Amino acid sequence: MAKNRVRKWLRILHRDFGYLAAGLTIVYAISGIAVNHVQDWNPNITIERTMHTIGNAQGVSAEEVLTRLGESTVHKSTFRPNPNTLQIFAENTTYTLDLSSGKVEKEVTATRPVIYESNFLHLNHPKKWWTWVADAFAVVLAFLAISGLFMIKGKKGFSGRGKWIAGAGVAIPLLFLWLYL
Repeated sequence: MAKNRVRKWLRILHRDFGYLAAGLTIVYAISGIAVNHVQDWNPNITIERTMHTIGNAQGVSAEEVLTRLGESTVHKSTFRPNPNTLQIFAENTTYTLDLSSGKVEKEVTATRPVIYESNFLHLNHPKKWWTWVADAFAVVLAFLAISGLFMIKGKKGFSGRGKWIAGAGVAIPLLFLWLYL
């Protein structure tokens, strides 16, 4: 009788913690996929580049460049990486002017909605209370994994084929560690 009561509560807790973990897992999954492919793209921001020409650019000020481009933005700073280039920095925008040709490359950055916020949490940038939330999530995942091992009895459960499948789950990361290290 006591075994049935334990199994009943195990199922109830597994189900309810599973629903909670499902929402958090979606956020972590979005971020995880994005971060796994960081060599292919920037998961946090988009960059849009456009080319413009302002004509004669010798001796022009940053304000004059922005005026000629029809920009109403106020610049924050400028930089001269070499005698022929002027960079102008504004909010989320960088203008790179080739003084000899008058060509300007405008580079606008913006955060990727949902992915940026997911990465912010996944990589624990907020620290403080979020660390406790992330730790609690890890404990819930461990509980789900362990309790899930005992949900089904018999040859389809852990004592049957389950031990081999769970063993494979442990062996896969160990194999990759062996290959990479």
